[in-house]
Amino acid sequence: MQNSNVKTRLVVLSFLQFAVWGAYLTSMGRYLGSAGMGSDIGWFYSVQGLVSIFMPALIGIIADRWVPAQRMLSFCHAVAAVFMGITGYIGMTKGGDVAFNDLFWTYTISVAFYMPTLALSNSVSYTVLNKAGLDTVKAFPPIRVFGTVGFIVSMLLVDFTGFQNDYNQFFTSAAWGVLLAIYSLTIPNCPVDKSAGQKTLASAFGLDAFKLFKQKRMAMFFIFSMLLGAALQVSNGYANTFINGFGGIEEYAGTFAVEHTNMLISLSQLSETLCILLIPFFLKRFGIKTVMLIAMLGWVLRFGFFAVGDPGMPGVLFFVLSMVVYGVAFDFFNISGSLFVDSEVSENLRSSAQGLFMLMTNGLGASIGVIAAQEVVNYFTVNQTNFAGWATAWYIFAGYALAIAILFALVFKEKKNKKA
Repeated sequence: MQNSNVKTRLVVLSFLQFAVWGAYLTSMGRYLGSAGMGSDIGWFYSVQGLVSIFMPALIGIIADRWVPAQRMLSFCHAVAAVFMGITGYIGMTKGGDVAFNDLFWTYTISVAFYMPTLALSNSVSYTVLNKAGLDTVKAFPPIRVFGTVGFIVSMLLVDFTGFQNDYNQFFTSAAWGVLLAIYSLTIPNCPVDKSAGQKTLASAFGLDAFKLFKQKRMAMFFIFSMLLGAALQVSNGYANTFINGFGGIEEYAGTFAVEHTNMLISLSQLSETLCILLIPFFLKRFGIKTVMLIAMLGWVLRFGFFAVGDPGMPGVLFFVLSMVVYGVAFDFFNISGSLFVDSEVSENLRSSAQGLFMLMTNGLGASIGVIAAQEVVNYFTVNQTNFAGWATAWYIFAGYALAIAILFALVFKEKKNKKA
C-alpha cells in the first residue's frame, strides 16, 4: 500500500511536469510564424538547449548539496510559470505588433528555470523510489508514461481551444506550472548529501560528475548523446508549421491534418506511452547500445516520413507513421539514457549526473541542432511555391541521423552496467 501511494504521487508529478511543456512545445512555432517570426523559430527552440548547457548542472548541484530536490523543483516551476505568464501577457497586449524582442527574453528566463526540472524531476523520482525499496528500472517507466499523458492532454487542450494559434498557449503553460510548484512541496523529502562539507572544492560544486568522462565508454555515451540530441527539437520546432503550411494549397486546405495539427502530432506522444513500457525489457534483454541504435534509426524514419508525406490521402499516412516511430526515437534515447546514467553513478552524484546528461542532450546537442536546422529550413523553403524544399530539409535531417547511427554502431562498446 505504501509503495502504491508513492507511485501514485510520482504519477501526478510526472503528469504535471510534462503538461507544462506540452502546452507550447509543439505549437509555439505555429504562433510565431503567424506573428511574422517564422524565420526566427529556431532561436526560440534553441534557447532551451542553450540554457540547458549550464542550468540543469547548476540546479542539480544545489539539489545535491544544499536544497532538498523537491523544494528546488517547486522553486524552479514557480519562477518559470511567472515568466511564461508574462510572455503570454506581452503577446496579448502587443497583438499583431508583437516582435522578437518582445517575447524572447521573458520566454528565455522561463525556460531557463523549466529545463533543469526535466532532470530534477527524474532525480526526485529515483530518490523516492529508492527510499521505498523499489527497482527504478522497473518502477519508473510506468510512472513516466503519465508524463506523456500530461503532455498529450495539454496539447489537445490548446488544440480544441484554438490556443495553438495564439499567445494563450503560454498562459496555459503558466497555469500548469503554478499547480506543479505547489504540488512539488508535498513530495517526500529528498535529503541533501550531508558529507558535502568533507569533500574537495570540485566535489562541493558537483563537478565530480565530469569524472565520468575519464571512463571511455561513458565519454563515448555522452558524446553520442550530444550528437543525437541535435535531433530532439527539430520536429518540435517545425512539424506544426510545416504541416499547417499545406493549408495555403487549395488541395489540402481544410484537411484534418491542417486544421488540427496538434491533435495529429499528439499521436507521437501516444506512441511514447507504449514505447516507455517496453524500455525495461529492451534494456535488460539487449543492452544500452542496441536500444540507442533503435532510437537513432527511429529518428531516420521520423524525418524520412515527413519528407514523403502530405495532409491528403494517402500522404497523411506517412505523417501518421512519423508520429508512431517518434515514441521509439525519443523514449529509447531520452528515458533509457537517463536510466543508464542512473545505473552507472553513485547516489551522491545522481542529480549532478542527470544534469550532465541533460547538458549534453537538451543543452549542447539540441541548441546546435535546432540552430543548424533553422539555417537548413530557411535556405530550402524561402519563397517556395511547393513543398520540395521542405522535403529536401527533412531528407537532410534523416541523413544526419543515419550517419550518427552507423558511427555509433562502429565505435561504442557494450558492457554490463556496474555502479561507479
